[in-house]
Amino acid sequence: MTFDAIIVGARVAGAATALLLARQGLRVLLLERSAIGSDTLSSHQLQPAGAAVLERWGLLGELVAAGTPATTHLRLHHGRHVVDAELPRAMFSPRRTLLDAMLVRAAAEAGAEVREHVTVEELVWSEGRVRGVAGRARRGGGFSADAPLVVGADGKHSIVARAVRAGVYRERPSRAFAAYTYVGGLPVGAGEMYQRDGAAAAVFPTNDGLTMVYVSAPLDGFVAYRADPDGTFLGLLDGFGELGERVRSARRAERLRATPDQPNRFRVPYGPGWALVGDAGVVMDSITAQGMTNALRNAELLSLAVASGDFAAHHRERDRGLSRMYDLTLHLARHRPGVAERLFFPLLARRFWRSDRRVGGRRRHRGALAA
Repeated sequence: MTFDAIIVGARVAGAATALLLARQGLRVLLLERSAIGSDTLSSHQLQPAGAAVLERWGLLGELVAAGTPATTHLRLHHGRHVVDAELPRAMFSPRRTLLDAMLVRAAAEAGAEVREHVTVEELVWSEGRVRGVAGRARRGGGFSADAPLVVGADGKHSIVARAVRAGVYRERPSRAFAAYTYVGGLPVGAGEMYQRDGAAAAVFPTNDGLTMVYVSAPLDGFVAYRADPDGTFLGLLDGFGELGERVRSARRAERLRATPDQPNRFRVPYGPGWALVGDAGVVMDSITAQGMTNALRNAELLSLAVASGDFAAHHRERDRGLSRMYDLTLHLARHRPGVAERLFFPLLARRFWRSDRRVGGRRRHRGALAA
């Protein structure tokens, strides 16, 4: 069976790419090895820029209508400084069971053909170009499909990227592990972010009245985490004032999820008959929670490249847009704030927020973002 494009992977990047290409009138096949809308590890944040993308596509209203709470304020804790920030635009922390399924449904409504429980095992080549995929389905055995473009949206360990031997650059090893869970009975009036030597944490409201609690710590601490997940997780939270006790007092709704597998790399995102999108193209530590937003923006850039044929421009624009955040992410994942960073935080607060006053022995900055 022949298509105009085959997308391998139906998570945020793949479903978004399928949606946009189908809206261009292309015949699109979207393949996913797991069940559509099943849960997966996630950095969990849809940054304001990502929310803006969904709004442009006409999908943000559906996300909100499904009960995804908007975060319009942040409370940033760094040492003795606490900054209360009003965001110029809301951010969201949707469950992936909701967001992924919503994007796949939108792609199908736009005309994409969706198949789940399908494993792509190899690419089909002809005269030095990728011409399709072959693999197996849980029901129906082997399959193959042809297309002049195969898009790898299959994550940081992309089989498409490996098969085409996509070039890797700016690669750095994993520096931290991350763990998170969902709790009930922990209401938050703002998204909370914490940083200190040796750890970082975040607390954000998510769907179903739950709150997502996240920690990040240096990679060498993962051995202790594996030996005692709950004790290590709560111990890290104890380093942030009353946060550990607040989480202990809440109701654990789901198990802890954790990973030490947080590579940092750029890959060349295109070649003869193939392209990469999302984590398959660029992946970084979860500490800055950029994955979902990067996936949406990258899908938009790739769809424009498919329409224009200028994949080189897409490559340049992708790297230009991610370079500074990538550098910041690598720095934060070291979990060793330096003197310059400790001085910069209060200066940044006074630059972007209106007042600076001491509250309860800590310096509290309040106001709205100026830029």
